[in-house]
Amino acid sequence: MRRRADVARLTPQGKTPSRMRRLLPALLALLLVAVAAAAWLLGDLAGLGSAFTAKYLCSQVFVADRAAEAVAREDLPAFRSAILDRVRWRLDRAGQRVQADLLGLGRRLARHRPGLGCSLALAGPPADVPPPQPPAPSAPFTEAAAPPALARVVEAAFAEPDPRRPRRTRAVLILQHGRLLAERYAPGFDATTRFPGWSMSKSVLNALLGILVAEGRLALDDPIPVPEWSAAGDPRRAITLRHLLQMSSGLAFDEDYDNPRSDVIRMLYGRRDSAAYAAAKPLVSTPGSRFSYSTGTSAILSRLVADTAPEPWPHFAQRALFAPLGMASAVIEPDSAGTPGLASSVWARARDWGRFGQLYLQDGVWQGRRLLPEGWVAFSRTPAPADPLREYGAHFWIRVPHPDRLDAGRPHLVPADALHAAGHGAQYVSILPSQGLVVVRLGLTLDPGSWDHEAFLHDVVATLATDEARQP
Repeated sequence: MRRRADVARLTPQGKTPSRMRRLLPALLALLLVAVAAAAWLLGDLAGLGSAFTAKYLCSQVFVADRAAEAVAREDLPAFRSAILDRVRWRLDRAGQRVQADLLGLGRRLARHRPGLGCSLALAGPPADVPPPQPPAPSAPFTEAAAPPALARVVEAAFAEPDPRRPRRTRAVLILQHGRLLAERYAPGFDATTRFPGWSMSKSVLNALLGILVAEGRLALDDPIPVPEWSAAGDPRRAITLRHLLQMSSGLAFDEDYDNPRSDVIRMLYGRRDSAAYAAAKPLVSTPGSRFSYSTGTSAILSRLVADTAPEPWPHFAQRALFAPLGMASAVIEPDSAGTPGLASSVWARARDWGRFGQLYLQDGVWQGRRLLPEGWVAFSRTPAPADPLREYGAHFWIRVPHPDRLDAGRPHLVPADALHAAGHGAQYVSILPSQGLVVVRLGLTLDPGSWDHEAFLHDVVATLATDEARQP
């Protein structure tokens, strides 16, 4: 009885449970929710990390023709990701595919198709896309003797002054007045290697859109047809081609490569249809009023190329751009839905990236034939009105983007007429019309500030100017 009385004192009337017993179900429920959320998050991150690994390895092996072991040893650790470090991959060379997963979670598959590169198989196999015809061989460049001092500048570009922050320069190519002055590759790479353009691809997108404008299929200041914006009264219907090219659409988009769950990562490695993902974003500012660099913007424009071209987009890109320039190595990889990867997935050899730059150096004219509309290169170089720093034009950079010039407040070290196709990892095709120069620099530079591209261009220009001054 005493024991019952003690219990009665602890639980009034001997009926009401203790506070702990009341809280226990709620705590258990919270714990289950937390465990489920953690499992979902782990699975989500595992899927993104596996997708990146599968796609990266597939492209490097089957498009760049590199050994998978070298890519796993030299490239993947450079991203310094705890997720990627734990992803395991399997290469099927006969089936031309790579599969990856994280501890059995988030298994993803990337598949290679000749002429189309690699695509992720998300929510089903990659959509059927007609491959381009085999390209004709590229015509060789006329080579010119370069001053010894230029060779030293190029050699220095491959040096590693700070091993803790490696540059990983893999290719440098310099053209002046269309002649090859310098060309050098890191061990394991050569003139036959295709290199990823990453966001240099956006400048290829600029060219294809310019050709469609020249053909009268698009106009800069017309709203573009986007199915997601078709409802009457949708404010996104006011977005024009000019707004999108100048990265001032007003659409929400998180371009954060350090956040594995940002829009750009999720769109590229977690969604089957990149353009649909970007086009579904809401409007957060009036079109044309705010500059916001966005790979989602380029994904929308990539689908516009496919929808507007008079033939399947791989055939259009080859007929209208790659074949005339002799860019025989160029490959555009589609996403899972079949949309061309003109936001970040164009591959080409260093010499073909040089040919692309030469087109813009020559104001859009190639061998006497105008490929880009009159004034298109000038438009591409004109600062986007919404860009407060006046560093970005129309899917081209007007100034080397920080941090690849180290000091954001430093005066210009290169001529003001320069134009740059720039991509992740310090990929560059720099066009300097006043110098007759096209400078290609390709690598895997993932430490911000370890490569100073503007200083490199300055050294190239200064060296050539000094040599010219010495000529009799």
